[in-house]
Amino acid sequence: MKTDKNYYLTTAIAYTSGKPHIGNIYEIVLADAIARRKRQEGYNVFFMTGTDEHGQKIEEKAKAAGKDPQAFVDEVAGVIRGLFDLMNTSYDKFIRTTDPDHERIVQDIFKKLYDQGDIVKGEYEGWYCVPDESFYTESQLIDGKCPDCGRDVQKAKEESYFFKLSNYTDRLVKHIEDHPEFIQPESRKNEMLNNFIKPGLQDLAVSRTSFKWGIPVTFNDKHVIYVWIDALSNYITGLGFDINGNHSQRYKDFWPADLHLIGKDILRFHTIYWPIMLMALGQPLPKQVFGHPWLLVGEGKMSKSKGNVIYADDLVKLFGVDAVRYLMLYEMPFAQDGTLTYDLMVERINADLANILGNLVNRTLTMANKYFDGVLENPKAIAFPDEELMALALETPKKIQTSMDALRVQESIDAIIDLLRRSNKYIDETTPWALAKDPKDLPRLKTVIYNLCEAIRFAAVALTPYLPETSAKILDQLNTSARSLDTLTTFGNLVDGTKITTQPTILFQRLDVNEVMDKVNPAPAKLELKPEVTIDDFAKLDLRIGTVLSCENHPDSDKLLVSQVQIGPETRQIVSGLRPKFTTQDLIGKQVVVVANLKPVKLRGVLSQGMLLVGEDGDALELLHFHQLKNGVVR
Repeated sequence: MKTDKNYYLTTAIAYTSGKPHIGNIYEIVLADAIARRKRQEGYNVFFMTGTDEHGQKIEEKAKAAGKDPQAFVDEVAGVIRGLFDLMNTSYDKFIRTTDPDHERIVQDIFKKLYDQGDIVKGEYEGWYCVPDESFYTESQLIDGKCPDCGRDVQKAKEESYFFKLSNYTDRLVKHIEDHPEFIQPESRKNEMLNNFIKPGLQDLAVSRTSFKWGIPVTFNDKHVIYVWIDALSNYITGLGFDINGNHSQRYKDFWPADLHLIGKDILRFHTIYWPIMLMALGQPLPKQVFGHPWLLVGEGKMSKSKGNVIYADDLVKLFGVDAVRYLMLYEMPFAQDGTLTYDLMVERINADLANILGNLVNRTLTMANKYFDGVLENPKAIAFPDEELMALALETPKKIQTSMDALRVQESIDAIIDLLRRSNKYIDETTPWALAKDPKDLPRLKTVIYNLCEAIRFAAVALTPYLPETSAKILDQLNTSARSLDTLTTFGNLVDGTKITTQPTILFQRLDVNEVMDKVNPAPAKLELKPEVTIDDFAKLDLRIGTVLSCENHPDSDKLLVSQVQIGPETRQIVSGLRPKFTTQDLIGKQVVVVANLKPVKLRGVLSQGMLLVGEDGDALELLHFHQLKNGVVR
């Protein structure tokens, strides 16, 4: 039975058409921050993500790659999961729509909806967008293109099963109006109601016959189940939903979902198709669907055609995992699209992570070691501005709670940065280096150092959902077990006599934007050349076109080939070190370029009367040859 302390969170499942860019990875990092925060608050969290692996686009991509569709999605799903793991995301289950239990339950769902009359067979004629796997009417197109992605569409006509959305329109409108928190942010709710639902819902095509890579319809094997019922059902199949009501304990504990976290571009599918499907199945609706904005690069959405795609693993190589998490979470406003540029990334890391956070921790721990051998004590020699620092520290967790309850992650991080910034100011106000000069000021100095360490502990505990590795490093250096949210209700939970680390770790190095850009766009490697020659040197070579009449392996070398080459009126024997790269048949009949005036020499006992020219690129060799040319001089 679901209780107030169970929390079920999902992302949209990633489409396995290729490697996802940073805008796609942002979603799981955002979800992870929410899941980690909920665990901090004492919730029993179930966090699920995964991959969407069926459809025409996948079938076509696999064919183009010369692979079986299952092998293709296995490979891409591995890449996606690897990126999720790289970003230190704490999902509890990674579901794949090719999982056998998912496929079986989807077939059961389709059959039930058909048996009760919510799915009927018909014929679809309209415009189809392959990348979005969506049908559109003529009136829905924008300038003759897909209204969602702007790509070309193709005319399609085929037999299909249809889900009668209109049977549930009034019920859906009432639910949305009675539950204002169901669709967030608010602007997204108004868009769904006014632009899509209230004008009238058309029946939804939920099967296809024009491709085979999908879950078969059990009672009509000409059809495969279309993406909406297949992919959207993952939110319940992954919990152990059973069409006959024999649900798993996990389903009983965690459904309905507390939060579906999705991109704003697929909000319509999650707030219209999905809730109507659940209504038809007699299941409760998720509590909230949050359509987050996009993470943009420069002035536009990332796309391979624009050449502005950035991948998370590339950024991690430049900045590290926690720095990339910070950039994703902090640069994304609540309702508007966020923008990343390399200049902005370097500026943010330097300002917030290296200066405000990293420098504060390093300065404080260094002073604690310098003045007191790293032993923290709090004689409570209180003076200005201690009360102000302590009050802000105690207020910070409350601000974070308010922000996170509304999923305003950027605001919650801002509250932590404010505390860190105030702590840096506290150092300037209390001047520990001046207090250290007079023995009578040592109690005050101890209190200042203690207060700084305690404020840093507050910030580190609060940072745990966003920068988990960095938070752990700070708390380890403070040598404290006070790491839970309930230790932030009072100021002073660092135990007197605690011995901190003697060697503070540099958390974030300052970056130079030019050095970063050199790594992003490295200068072309220079050729390593032999000493220069002049035109006179080159003119000494007599280059002729010859035809390879025959070619054999050298009897005493596994690297040499022995060729008989006709050059004009004579035939020359040429020994060349091409055997590792070429066979005898590769050379026979070729018209080649010969250095004809090279001094004859014996190679492993066989006379060589010239040299064949080849081009070299690393380990690759290409024989210079011509097609149907007369023998002559090469100029």
